[in-house]
Amino acid sequence: MNHVPHIIQDLTLILGVAAITTLLFRFLKQPLVLGYLMAGILVGPHFDLFPTVSELKGIQTWAEIGVLFLLFGLGLEFSFRKLFKVGKTAIITALFGIAFTFFFGYLFGTFLGWKPMDALFMGGILSIASTTIIIRAFDESGEKNQLFASVVMGVLVVEDLVAVVLMVILSTISVSRNFEGSEMMFSIFKLIFFLILWVITGVFFLPGLFRRLKRFLSDETLLIVSLALCFLMVILATKAGFSSALGAFIMGSLLAETNSGHRIEHLIQPLKDLFGAIFFVSVGMLIDPAMIAEHLWVIVGASLILIIGKPLFITTGALVSGQTLKVSMRSGMSLSQIGEFSFIIASLGLTLNVTSDFLYPVAVAVSAFTTFTTPYMIRFSKPFYGIVDRGMPSSWRSALEKYSLSLQRVPETSAWKRYLRAYVKNIVIYSVIILAFFLLSVRFLFPKFHYDSFSAILFCSIVLLAASPFLWALAFKRTDKTAYSELWLKPSQRGLLVVMQLFRLLLMLFFMGFFFNLVFTPLVALMVIVVSIFVLFLLRFRIRDFYSRIEQRFISNWSGQENRSKEPDQNLAPWDTHMAVVQIGPNLPFLGKSLEEIRLREEFGINIAMIERGNVNLYIPTRHEKIFPGDQLHIIGTDEQLEKFRNFLNEFEIATGPWANLEKNIQLRHFTLTPNSSLVGKSIRASGLRERTSGIIVGIVRNEVRILNPSSDVVFEEGDELWLVGDDKRIKVLIRENEGG
Repeated sequence: MNHVPHIIQDLTLILGVAAITTLLFRFLKQPLVLGYLMAGILVGPHFDLFPTVSELKGIQTWAEIGVLFLLFGLGLEFSFRKLFKVGKTAIITALFGIAFTFFFGYLFGTFLGWKPMDALFMGGILSIASTTIIIRAFDESGEKNQLFASVVMGVLVVEDLVAVVLMVILSTISVSRNFEGSEMMFSIFKLIFFLILWVITGVFFLPGLFRRLKRFLSDETLLIVSLALCFLMVILATKAGFSSALGAFIMGSLLAETNSGHRIEHLIQPLKDLFGAIFFVSVGMLIDPAMIAEHLWVIVGASLILIIGKPLFITTGALVSGQTLKVSMRSGMSLSQIGEFSFIIASLGLTLNVTSDFLYPVAVAVSAFTTFTTPYMIRFSKPFYGIVDRGMPSSWRSALEKYSLSLQRVPETSAWKRYLRAYVKNIVIYSVIILAFFLLSVRFLFPKFHYDSFSAILFCSIVLLAASPFLWALAFKRTDKTAYSELWLKPSQRGLLVVMQLFRLLLMLFFMGFFFNLVFTPLVALMVIVVSIFVLFLLRFRIRDFYSRIEQRFISNWSGQENRSKEPDQNLAPWDTHMAVVQIGPNLPFLGKSLEEIRLREEFGINIAMIERGNVNLYIPTRHEKIFPGDQLHIIGTDEQLEKFRNFLNEFEIATGPWANLEKNIQLRHFTLTPNSSLVGKSIRASGLRERTSGIIVGIVRNEVRILNPSSDVVFEEGDELWLVGDDKRIKVLIRENEGG
């Protein structure tokens, strides 16, 4: 072949220049993303020193594939299970940051006289922080094991999902060119509907599929299967009216729930890096230095919103959620940049032809500048907190501590709250499944049948039989039996419970009527409903048993027994403490010694919540338990305490990862010692609390002063507020004994 295609020449140019710039930026200890952007500027049409890419459309296609791989990779890191575990702190903090940053971004654009669409997209661009940049910054700074880092990662999980929703909203507004609330609500409803449907379907089928194919899945085959599923979801998302990027993100999140999730993430990394590099280079090619110079003050203003405004918003959100000032400020100053999602939002505006040409280069310039400042913001967050803390009036500091302490208490969830939560979840999930069955069958299956009465009846029978387990679950499945029993014992509550049950039954009848009305006339539909109810009643026990098997499979897949992370629940750590994992090596001096002999609490101020030994997990180990090589210690402590212990184990690495739940009976509880409590006047060691509760004391509040991981010699006093991690049932017995004196 004598002729080299232009696309090969362009790729050679792009990758060659990118290699040089990234090596330079690696040497300068700067993020590689900046190197890719610089490479794009150099090979772009606005810079004459280097040859220019000739096939812009071809490179753009590769860049679009790069977006898919980026979103697929982010989905693999996201996992819907993580979203359910991030807790109120991450949700409140993220929503605070996104809402206020979006508002000020929109206000900034309006102030400059931009058209509404430019201002809206500017708000969206500035709202979403960069997961990639922050993770790299944490790795390089060694801060990834700090408490604030876990808060930041939770916020990023929420921001990723909100970014997806934001893309849908902006697309809807862009297409309609107006702000009709009904159309926007419909788009959001459609997004929620398909998200729930895809998650349920994916969790039900994919883990089982990968388990059955496990022995046939070599690295090569697994990569092919994963990419095929990714592009399939891209097509489905596009057909449903969403962006292709959303489809890639969703499939990545679903595959993250399988036992092959980590393996897929590892296999996809080289492709993600390659196509991601091409994407970021293509982004850099759109940067016009002349346009940046023209809009320099816009770039400066937008950067100030991120560097000053967003840390303030995030800090406020974290404080409102109950975090300490230190954690809140360090979290806020870590999220002061934009990245990959912002580029995608900016490119969305260009693709839909609703934003001005200058907005994309401005977004890229702001991203480049804030990416450069991110490591310094993280590094400076600690001394800046010290300055603020020293200058703060003592009354303010005391008020913040009291507020944080009050929100970190673990309240008893009322029976009504538990029941309503399960009730709403039941209705939403099964309504989505039933609607999907009916709408998809009418759309795709019904045209395959002849339009005569017999065929219509046969079609409805097949669909109704397939949907019957979920119709039964919607109407009759008991939701949170424990809470329901507690409420039923109160005669005053029974009437409302009956009404709520009748509502579920009527909802089932409504869905059946809706479906039959799509096929038959209203009168015939009514007759078919009556017959169907009679048939379903006769088959109710078979339907119930079949549903139980479906539910059991879903629960098994969702809990991810094969893929369950063994790290402990972050919620077992109060106040400024958090969890970390320590891998025990073969050369430590305390190997073979008991926890009582090692005295980790006395020496380092830390507690051990769990010892992971092979396939055995020892929860809340006793003081007689010994430490052996290969053990993984799940420890509770403050940033400083964990750092001290890590320095002691300087040849070992503390690895903190995504949190997972401990056994259900292991909980964090607190109570206040009454004057007549038998514990008053006894030390922690003499009280026998470890033996009585299978737990440990992780904190004491005494005269509004917090004592974290107190020494076993500490003597209990009247009015002490004890925080214990241990067997929930045993702790509740202890609390009742304390209240009864």
